[in-house]
Amino acid sequence: MKRIAWPLVVSLAGALLSAAPARATVLIKLGTVAPQGSPYDVLLQEMGRRWTEASGGLVKVRIYPGGVAGNEGDMVRKIGVGQLQAASLTTVGMHDITPEPQTLDAPMLFQSEAELDYVLAKIRPRLERALEAKGFVAVNWANVGVIRFFSTFPLKKPSDAAKAKIWSWQGDPSAADAWIKIGFQPVVLSSTDIIPSLSTGMINTVSMPALYAFASRLFDRANHMLNLDWGMLTGATVVKKDAWDRIPPDVQQKLLAIAAESGKKLSDEVRKMNDDAEKQMKAQGLVIDQPEDVAGWKAAARRSWSVVRGKVVPADLFDEVKRLVEEYRAQHQ
Repeated sequence: MKRIAWPLVVSLAGALLSAAPARATVLIKLGTVAPQGSPYDVLLQEMGRRWTEASGGLVKVRIYPGGVAGNEGDMVRKIGVGQLQAASLTTVGMHDITPEPQTLDAPMLFQSEAELDYVLAKIRPRLERALEAKGFVAVNWANVGVIRFFSTFPLKKPSDAAKAKIWSWQGDPSAADAWIKIGFQPVVLSSTDIIPSLSTGMINTVSMPALYAFASRLFDRANHMLNLDWGMLTGATVVKKDAWDRIPPDVQQKLLAIAAESGKKLSDEVRKMNDDAEKQMKAQGLVIDQPEDVAGWKAAARRSWSVVRGKVVPADLFDEVKRLVEEYRAQHQ
């Protein structure tokens, strides 16, 4: 029997092991305008920690909250040049990638979170295909909250809109046209300029969920809130596809499951969190105004749809969302 040259075998095995490429750490730098310490930020931080644990340290997440990475348009541009790899964006912010998700933001299109959930489940594959075509992977979706009007004066009826210098998202000129259709005076600004612009009087009205108004202390300046569900703000966490593709497929599946849990947790808790935020703001001086002429507000919202449909979002998708809303209501009469 031939003797095995063990030293040679060991030497060859060591050479092969040293030649095998080690898995490089994937650093995901993620931006968000959610204020630091807010429930949105807390859930993102938790998701990041769980991603690191589930990947065995392969994926590390560094989160930049509170707009320190800029507004949502800035974050999309920074992802494009590699300064960030991900962002948690509202559907309005996603318009800088692709317009389809913003269909969900049409004023007074939905009457409940249940309607929104039903529609999103149906159109989500199309939204994700549109994002992927632009090089992004949506790892989760969430309901960010019901949009309210916060103003420095009582804004109760549609005719009051003529006095409202309302903040309009920078980078989305058609949104300003929609505000004009409703009767507002839009002022196009970066989201990071909202608080200073309220202080100077450049704007006097902002539309956003109560929880964000509370976390950012916006209500200290805009101390009136109209108790009217103006719309449903939806968001998603998106990752640049080239960074995502550096993660092994088996690990990707673990991360997607964690991200889905995080998005569902936010959606499940958002109504309560917004209600709690309204109560706390009221205790600290916020005036909650009851709407006058609700039918007039609905008519004003519908006027904006002529701009949203075709100019802000694809006409066929807007029509499909409307059809799905009607389908849901017919099933749940």
